[in-house]
Amino acid sequence: MHLPPKAFARLDWRERIMDGRSLMPDLPWLDQERAQRAIRFYNALHIPDVPGQPLIRDSGGEWFREIVGALHGSLDVDGDRKIKNVFLLVPKKNGKTTNAAALMLVSLMLNQRPRATFLLVGATQKISTQAFEQIEGMILADPVLRDRLKVTPHLKTITHLQTQAKLQVVSFDPKIVTGTKPAGFLVDELHLLGDIANADRVIGQLRGGLLSQPEGFGIFITTQSERKPAGVFKNELERARKIRDGEADGPTLSILYEFPEEIANAPAEETDAKWRNPALWHVVSPSLNRSVPLKDLEEKYREAAENGLAELIRWSSQHLNIEVGRGIHDRGWAGAALWPRGRDEAVTLEQILARCEVCTIGIDGGGLDDLLGLYVLGREKVTARWLGWGKAFISPEGWDRRKANWPHYEEFVKRGELVKVAKLRDDVDAVVDIVRRVKDAGLLAKVGVDPAGLGIIVDALAAIGVTEDSELLGGVRQGIALMGAIKTIERKLADGTFVHADQEIMAWCAGNAVVEPTPTGMRIARDASGFGKVDPLMAGFNASALMGMNPEPPGSIYSADRGIRFF
Repeated sequence: MHLPPKAFARLDWRERIMDGRSLMPDLPWLDQERAQRAIRFYNALHIPDVPGQPLIRDSGGEWFREIVGALHGSLDVDGDRKIKNVFLLVPKKNGKTTNAAALMLVSLMLNQRPRATFLLVGATQKISTQAFEQIEGMILADPVLRDRLKVTPHLKTITHLQTQAKLQVVSFDPKIVTGTKPAGFLVDELHLLGDIANADRVIGQLRGGLLSQPEGFGIFITTQSERKPAGVFKNELERARKIRDGEADGPTLSILYEFPEEIANAPAEETDAKWRNPALWHVVSPSLNRSVPLKDLEEKYREAAENGLAELIRWSSQHLNIEVGRGIHDRGWAGAALWPRGRDEAVTLEQILARCEVCTIGIDGGGLDDLLGLYVLGREKVTARWLGWGKAFISPEGWDRRKANWPHYEEFVKRGELVKVAKLRDDVDAVVDIVRRVKDAGLLAKVGVDPAGLGIIVDALAAIGVTEDSELLGGVRQGIALMGAIKTIERKLADGTFVHADQEIMAWCAGNAVVEPTPTGMRIARDASGFGKVDPLMAGFNASALMGMNPEPPGSIYSADRGIRFF
């Protein structure tokens, strides 16, 4: 049986989710007999950690029954499962782990392959063990299942006594999953894998193992991330969205409980943002007032709001699936919340050179543990708007020192926003090449660098005539002296007179910026861990300090004193 193109699209999902209707795509080809059999098994299971251990039939929601039926009803007469992947995005407290555990138990019971292997995988052993313990509780609550299944707690394994098929917990480690050939696997809390290096290799190994088993499937179940989506989580989420929206094809059933963009994108600092209205929370919480009482959510919401913007954003990501577009914390830079407003896909370096009358350039970083950041800031002809574009470079040593940042770095490299140079000095040469382009275009007013970090960059820029003597190079005082430039960027983001290239690395750096108060003002720094880099952002502030001096276009008649070395 061949499926039509975009068989798993649900183009009207926005209207459906707001109306409380099913998000299931139209699947007229499902084997309804198989689907209903799976649902009957699912309904007959007990919820083990609820007083009285009620049946799922009496306590569960129709939304998950549809998933159970679709997955098992997609198995055709030739034993080929048409739904190879299930991606479920649902907020906390909606019974996702219990439901997913029940789904895996149903799959084990209906499986016909002798000695098949089903896997429970999580970012940590604790997460995957939670699903195992739910399954164990379901078995212990049912005498029929106790007779048919053997539970081996210390090995975290459940064996079907007739088929000898096994359901077991495994570690999220490429060494462990390599060579496995699962008939099905569950990855719980996928969002936690976004910051784990080599997570894509593990997922690749799991999916590769399915190829020899046409009935094989993978289930990804998760809430939103507390931070900006990254790595394998971002990739899987974007793929699921594209399939749902009909922008891509693939055998993935995408069920995503998230608000439409016009609601979800409202900034958290807006007190009248629609997603902050409890009357709408049922839209993304299919088990509201079953497993999660509305009054409890309202209480936690009030606590989060009272504890500041950072806690509110964290709460909303976990309980309403509001995607974090940038990292914000209690001491976060105010401009981070405004940064998305300035995005303009039309802004590139080429466009800046074509549309602007004058440019300043900021440079920052470059240590073995840092990025080397460069930022070009142009003043647009006629409108006088500021247009910004950044670039970052990282040495092999810098790459190896921060393995936890690899998912972010790899994404930035793919987008062309970060360059991993082969050796030191290549990064400096690349920066000089960009400065030369701006200079040769006749737009360069000045390059600004941290006075404490000139060194090799100053020497390299001298080779193209960018020096202090030529008044094309100057030191930009750091710390509290940058406060004016930082506040200028904030105000221009707010009023729309600063727009910038659509660059994920700059949004990431903005979210990493920490405000440190001083006796007479404030300064921007990175977090104490050293993982959250800000170098390209600091380069932008350096460029802002220079542009704030209102430089005249090169070659224009200008008589004022331009001998100021520090700004």
